[in-house]
Amino acid sequence: MGLSLIVGLGNPGAEYADTRHNAGFRFLEAFAAAHGVALRGERRFQGRTGVARIDGRELRLLAPDTFMNHSGEAVARLARYYKIPAQEILVVHDELDLPPGAVRLKLGGGDAGHNGLGDITTQLGTPDYYRLRIGIGRPASSAQVINFVLKRASRAEQEQIDAAIARALDNLPDIVAGRMEKAMNALHAK
Repeated sequence: MGLSLIVGLGNPGAEYADTRHNAGFRFLEAFAAAHGVALRGERRFQGRTGVARIDGRELRLLAPDTFMNHSGEAVARLARYYKIPAQEILVVHDELDLPPGAVRLKLGGGDAGHNGLGDITTQLGTPDYYRLRIGIGRPASSAQVINFVLKRASRAEQEQIDAAIARALDNLPDIVAGRMEKAMNALHAK
């Protein structure tokens, strides 16, 4: 079984465009551009959507227009409408617990305090969807987390984050086809 939906998480608006929290949007936009897909606003799904084809498989794309903490509303609406089971959804998001440049793929698990994932789990009624975790690092103090994720990374860190996104994109055909172990081995080896 492969994927039917890729969701990139972020916050809408120009003031958030280049922040660490928008790593999921950056991934989705890079994927869409590489496949000639225009992401268009679709009010009924509360986000920008598009459709790509990879190896003959139709793949829906979603960048929620809701703020991060309410991402699940958009994901659940689109998944219900197209009857996409949670196990065919890949959510791409920033990850504090990984250093910049690291990228990991996993199925299910907790939200580790990531409010976007928490809301998606609540709205879908299950944590059993795939997550592509793009490392952004962690600030020295947990009191600085909100400021940290809503700010731009340094140039060196952003280059590492962009390299992780590029590696993830290189491995996306295996992920879409359901060859998760092969993709995990490639992504986790670095």
